[in-house]
Amino acid sequence: MASKIDLHMHSTASDGTDSPAELVRKVTAAGIRVFALTDHDTVAGIEETAALVPEGVEFIPGVEFSCRALAGKCHILGYGCDTSGGEFEGLLRRVSESRKNKLARRLTALREERGITFPEVEVERLSQIPSAGKPHIANLLVKYGYAENVGEAIGGILDKLHCGSGRLPADVVIKAILAAGGTPVWAHPLGGVGERELDETEFQALLGELMGHGLEGLECYYSKYPIERCRGLAETAREHGLYIYGGSDYHGRNKSIALGTLNAGDVEIPESELSYR
Repeated sequence: MASKIDLHMHSTASDGTDSPAELVRKVTAAGIRVFALTDHDTVAGIEETAALVPEGVEFIPGVEFSCRALAGKCHILGYGCDTSGGEFEGLLRRVSESRKNKLARRLTALREERGITFPEVEVERLSQIPSAGKPHIANLLVKYGYAENVGEAIGGILDKLHCGSGRLPADVVIKAILAAGGTPVWAHPLGGVGERELDETEFQALLGELMGHGLEGLECYYSKYPIERCRGLAETAREHGLYIYGGSDYHGRNKSIALGTLNAGDVEIPESELSYR
């Protein structure tokens, strides 16, 4: 059963398959009362989404950054940021350039390491996507017969390329989000869909480091996690005075996750169990 709140979704502005208009229609049809758009490294879909939100539904603008910290890799969500200037606008420009460079490096690595190339028209389409990433290339690998499915394309081909990391330092990202009046939240802190789950030692080390940089919330309720793990994360958040967030990580057809799914058992989570800002 879909929860009435979902603070983690993606559109065609990054690696989702629903346009902002399609996303708003589906959110409304699912009966979701509060939702956030959190595209990877871009806010390109925020304005269009905000303009389409119907009366009675609350929209929270967001963005998701791929980060690195001393204790490991992580994803940081930024909610309610003023994107009009200052550090945050500079961060968006920096990450946009990094994304473009990473896309070029991946395409080069595919050619040099695997002998794989795509028609120029496909490469041009990729360059027009505000935040192109692995799922976009994976779909092309499937389309042109290099892989059976997106999972195989990512795990069996793209993750094995030698093209470096485009992740930003977590402290820089958190600082910019705070400076923009936003709330920095650690996304899927035990590991996202398709990622290895962090053990307790790894989780605590990364949590301590991120809190030291100003982290304000945890995405405790997440589509991959059993409800017991979600509630355990919520208890950890309360112990540390952190906000409690919940999101599905919806990507449309690119991930088999339904809107409003905030735990692996699809238990409906009442808004009272969350303490988002």
